[in-house]
Amino acid sequence: GGPGGGGPGGRGPGGPRGPGGGPPPGSAPGGDGDDDPDEPGDQPRRGEIVVPLRPVRTDEGYRSVHSEYTRTTVGSVVRATIRGTGELMITLGLVVLLFAGYEVWGTSAVVDAHQSTLDDELDDQWGAPPTGAPTPRATPSAAALAPPPGGAVARLHIPRLKKRWVVVEGVKPRDIRYAPGHYPKSAMPGQPGNFSVAGHRNRATFWRLDELAAGDKIVVETRTTWFVYDLRETRIVRPHQTEVVRPTPPHFRKGQRLLTLTTCNPKFDNYQRLIVHAELVRSQPRAGGAPPAELAG
Repeated sequence: GGPGGGGPGGRGPGGPRGPGGGPPPGSAPGGDGDDDPDEPGDQPRRGEIVVPLRPVRTDEGYRSVHSEYTRTTVGSVVRATIRGTGELMITLGLVVLLFAGYEVWGTSAVVDAHQSTLDDELDDQWGAPPTGAPTPRATPSAAALAPPPGGAVARLHIPRLKKRWVVVEGVKPRDIRYAPGHYPKSAMPGQPGNFSVAGHRNRATFWRLDELAAGDKIVVETRTTWFVYDLRETRIVRPHQTEVVRPTPPHFRKGQRLLTLTTCNPKFDNYQRLIVHAELVRSQPRAGGAPPAELAG
């Protein structure tokens, strides 16, 4: 052929060619060089695993040799169900733990805040201590009226536990939500009979009531008088055994001046009741004097 022709050794329209019509030096045989598997851009990156897709022939046609890992089977459904159930149970467990934490510590903060408010309200109601020193009496007037439901009755001090609460009137759930409650039909502090008080078994209220023992002192503070009770016995009863808050509970005599505390038992449950019975041993006027020695320190 002539110059510029496409014959052997010539230069055709496709550009330069090597000796004998082959590709120019440096070019990949049979391509433009971009499909070379040895090129760095086609190599798997660090951490990547290349799994070749190898089809195999079956009675139903061709399929990948790896299809057994991706197709839905009874076993895969069971595994997914078990895995989902496990994740759900873990989530529910965390929710229960958070709720329990709130019941133990969160409730305490709420109760303490309301007790502080009740304490201030009680101080406002009582005002300044009465002037003059009235004759000490263990028995307030029987005609004294109890406050309305939810109203403050007295302060309850337990020196051994280093705790004190404002006691309110009533034992319905709304009454004792943030404070111990006085059984409406029971005696008032210092009167003959049984001054009975119920409280929740949470860390802010009667949580440690089971730590009390015979001989421990319990002090009740009213507007005019301090009443000191001596713990006589603790009992565990069923919820239906309401005789423990009667004017004369079992194991005691008629006419005694008693204090009874009731709460749920055991902790975190309520199928029993923990009962604490105490008897009045002395009283002293609140006006113009120091608190009882039992509260010192």
